[in-house]
Amino acid sequence: MKILVCGGAGYIGSHVAKSIRLAGHEPVVFDNLSAGHEWAVQWGPLVRGDLMDRVAIESALISHQIEAVVQLAGSINVGESMQNPGKYFRNNFSISLNLLEAMDASGVKQIVFSSTAAVYGIPATSPIDESAAKRPINPYGEAKWFVERLLDWYSQARGFQCLALRYFNAAGADSEGQIGEMHSPETHLLPLVIYGAMGKRPPVKVFGTDYPTADGTAVRDYIHVSDLGSAHALGVAYLANGGASTAVNLGTGMGVSVFEVLRAVEHVSGKPVPHEIFGRRAGDPPHLVAKSDLAKQVLGWTPQFSAIETIARDAWAWSESALRQGLYMD
Repeated sequence: MKILVCGGAGYIGSHVAKSIRLAGHEPVVFDNLSAGHEWAVQWGPLVRGDLMDRVAIESALISHQIEAVVQLAGSINVGESMQNPGKYFRNNFSISLNLLEAMDASGVKQIVFSSTAAVYGIPATSPIDESAAKRPINPYGEAKWFVERLLDWYSQARGFQCLALRYFNAAGADSEGQIGEMHSPETHLLPLVIYGAMGKRPPVKVFGTDYPTADGTAVRDYIHVSDLGSAHALGVAYLANGGASTAVNLGTGMGVSVFEVLRAVEHVSGKPVPHEIFGRRAGDPPHLVAKSDLAKQVLGWTPQFSAIETIARDAWAWSESALRQGLYMD
């Protein structure tokens, strides 16, 4: 199959493209490179285009004989979404609507969508299953939930097959060192911890040590980015085999605290992680962990690389490689 991977030059998208290639399909990356990197496109052709340009999308779908789409393009900074909600509805919802209209016009009706655990907001219980109430507390999560609702209507009204994958905390890097995380500005905990230990960034800010958790710091469900990649490849196969539209969580079911992330990096690197303690951030729940039984049932997916030390080891190796290659973005 030929799969259009929108946002395939980005962190998660490049790992998805590799997994799709390993599954025997051809990933055609569609990306405007506003946040992605041309060096990350290694497993198929790059079509440089914008998802607001419907003509460009339809041209890519038709000229490359696309059979299914993976939609990962969009903006991802939760904090920024609180300051600039319009950008997040435009860059997550509007582009996805434009993509669906182009797909419909081109006769391509299978789509795997990159959603998020942020659709749940602050859940009443943890671990979180797919039936939990959807109460997003920021524009990023709200826009993703809007897209999920849009997919449901396209499934009902236009015969689309739609799979939404609700990620928890993506982390790590390709174990072969070919690709990895590189954002500017960087907001994710693990790369901030790693580059802090390397002396490339200021001490890591730890927000809150008085949560009702084992060590007082917030607990999250970290999922190796290569495990996310394999879930998308399995999702493509699921839809190709006639799978019904649905949404599933992607996580490990195992929570890891902020201090445990710091200790994992210290263990794999042999270096201390400078850090400073601050008060809690408003809206940060103490414990967010996925229940991913449905992903195993529907897709046959089980995370293989998501132990925190494996994640830290692969991310550290990638960060060293990025520095050697001059790819590091301060």
